Amino acid sequence: LPSWTLFLAVCAVGIGGTFQYGYNVSIINAPTQHIHKFLNETWSSRYQKELNPDLLTFLWSVIASIFSLGGLCGALIGGSMAIRLGRKGALLMNNIIAILASILMGISFPTGLFELLIAGRFLIGINSGIGLCVQPLYIGEFAPKHLRGGLAMGTSIFLTGGILTGQIIGLRELLGGEKHWPLLLSSSCIPALAQLLFLPWFPESPRYLLIDRGDELSCAKALKRFHGSSEYRREMEDIQRECFALGGEKPKKPWQLFTDPAVRWQLITVIVMTMGQQLSGINAIYFYATYVFEQAGIVAEKIPYVTLGTGVCECITALSCVRSSLFYLPVQSNGYSGRILELYSWVPYMSMTCVFAFILSFGLGPGGITNTLTAELFVQSSRPAAYMIAGTVSWISFFTVGMLFPFIVNGLKQYCFVVFLLECFFVAAFIFLIIPETKNKSFLEIKKEFHKLNFGRHARKKETELYERRQLQDEFLKISA
Repeated sequence: LPSWTLFLAVCAVGIGGTFQYGYNVSIINAPTQHIHKFLNETWSSRYQKELNPDLLTFLWSVIASIFSLGGLCGALIGGSMAIRLGRKGALLMNNIIAILASILMGISFPTGLFELLIAGRFLIGINSGIGLCVQPLYIGEFAPKHLRGGLAMGTSIFLTGGILTGQIIGLRELLGGEKHWPLLLSSSCIPALAQLLFLPWFPESPRYLLIDRGDELSCAKALKRFHGSSEYRREMEDIQRECFALGGEKPKKPWQLFTDPAVRWQLITVIVMTMGQQLSGINAIYFYATYVFEQAGIVAEKIPYVTLGTGVCECITALSCVRSSLFYLPVQSNGYSGRILELYSWVPYMSMTCVFAFILSFGLGPGGITNTLTAELFVQSSRPAAYMIAGTVSWISFFTVGMLFPFIVNGLKQYCFVVFLLECFFVAAFIFLIIPETKNKSFLEIKKEFHKLNFGRHARKKETELYERRQLQDEFLKISA
């Protein structure tokens, strides 16, 4: 079991990291009609004429989608921030962006400037992109290898917790009403302030301190805080071994990974897994859920309460996710119910069941594993760049699904989910054939697993060289001790 320090560190990191992403994804849905009214009133007051419906749709699309553009920008700078400021320093600085975004969104209504709302959504997207990049990087580096998978699940737990919290706070009885929606959008400053208050009490990433900064004393102190005085030596030796293997190699840029044959299949794995997570249809399910609930005869005013069930499902799966759940296939029955929807009254309810079953299967598989896997497949010098690439792929895929799904529905009708079914089969086969088990293995041991894939027939020679180098490392560590 993790120590209290490890557990509290994960909480302090998560509250201002992936929690912010999940929270800001969900809170924008509740005040949709109120924001439409605000846009109409602002436009009429400013230009003394009614806002064109097409222009209203465009402005709302910009407000909703610019979050993804900000997330992409955040993913592109997150790795560089983690290298220059440290993992902990990058997360602390990231909260300044969140507070500024909250102020802009909060004052947009009283000032009558919807442009501030757009700017605030863009900044909170940058905050989310950086958080999704740096949080799993930090947790993966301070967690002991036998607990790395469990602690890294904090990324998924806080993300789903953020979605559920946003759905609850967004109810009209709380902050989702017409009078309080600016407070709802600006409430994202609360997790940021919480992280600024609690995170400084925890050390910087031990691997960053030793490998990137060369500060062995601070690394030892950090490991003692995280793992205890009696347990830190084993982890210290593992970090020293990785440091020795890297031989002073500096952190790589993202484009350098594409030309490095030693990480070819690790990079392919991360790209396939990240795209698979976004293109599996999970976002399309959320787009489609409202239609399913409407067809089930649920009153429009009650749908926000029903959608809380999706948030609860995600939280349950995040808390119960296990490492052996990588191999997944979604339930796609809801996509085939269109032609018999009007003939049988029970079909919409079956579709609702499929929605929840899909969310459960997604949470037990790629939802909780993908970010963790990125940290495990790369050594220290390549890890920040790998997260930048993974974040970029994730945000582009997220935007692509959002843009193309309506056209897929129009073209394929009730067969629209066949596309996602085929993609899930492909990713599942890739996982089964390519990805080795990473549980209880050091980063160097995982790197060795990919060695044969990366170098083919030259792998045996390389393995011999690595074995000899490992022997020298062990002798060096014994002499140092």
